[in-house]
Amino acid sequence: MRSVKVYQESWPLHSPFVISRGTRNEAVVVVVEIEQDGVKGAGECTPYPRYGESVESVMAQIMTVVEPLEAGASRESLQTLLPAGAARNALDCALWDLEARRAGKPLSGLLSVTLPEFVLTAQTVSIGTPEQMASSAAVLWDKGARLLKIKLDDRLITERMVAIRAAVPNATLIVDANESWSADGLAARCQLLADLGVAMLEQPLPAAEDSQLENFIHPLPICADESCHTRASLAGLARRYEMVNIKLDKTGGLTEALLLSEAAREQGFEVMLGCMLCTSRAISAALPLSVQARFADLDGPTWLAVDVEPALNFSTGAIHL
Repeated sequence: MRSVKVYQESWPLHSPFVISRGTRNEAVVVVVEIEQDGVKGAGECTPYPRYGESVESVMAQIMTVVEPLEAGASRESLQTLLPAGAARNALDCALWDLEARRAGKPLSGLLSVTLPEFVLTAQTVSIGTPEQMASSAAVLWDKGARLLKIKLDDRLITERMVAIRAAVPNATLIVDANESWSADGLAARCQLLADLGVAMLEQPLPAAEDSQLENFIHPLPICADESCHTRASLAGLARRYEMVNIKLDKTGGLTEALLLSEAAREQGFEVMLGCMLCTSRAISAALPLSVQARFADLDGPTWLAVDVEPALNFSTGAIHL
């Protein structure tokens, strides 16, 4: 017999995290613990308002499946009990963690995945003035980050990007507009980014306007984030995107994320592995996918004033395993 425990945690950030849709000062997560025969597995999710989620709605969703889970429902059956999203993610990852701990193996070992000694991760430069963003990029570079993710809205794009590139001429840059741009002027913005050596542009347009990208000629890869949740999303991304950003909170857990990564790569998409603002608990569940990703963007816990224990071993720009 299993027991399921669900609770909320709030983790203050050491500095504000600013993207096109607002500023955050804390990471609010929902944690699920599933205990069986004295062994406990844990999973974490970050409810995201962009997808109609709140802590309350996610916890309510989880409570609807506690009874079948305590009766022994499997990860496979969970995929039909709940839709993709944060609630299913916390439960799915808790079940994976429980299975690994009962087997006496790390999660990567359970999946027969050999992880490297370290995973390079992007470090995020959040939105500010051109001078602030250039300074943040330079500090991250000096601390060892070699891949920087630049958050942008629809203002001061040229000024910000020129200042950042001047500050870190050798850094690999990826840009995330978080749906804040429009089709008007997109070609010129893409050319600007390409001229500055940007490696990839993430989700420039609102997901509902993806048709504007149909056969759009662009000089750098474009990655789908808000437009890609599960394998069902892939059919609508062809001829629009070259890459997909896989986040466990969107896929509804590691189970679907593994299948999405396989299907995306079979269909010719490159993979980026992303995260929300979260603790090391959430990143640990995603790490087996890192070996399949061109870019890993797993710096969520580095924004926390204090991480969960036991925490992953982060340095600036890398996770040491």
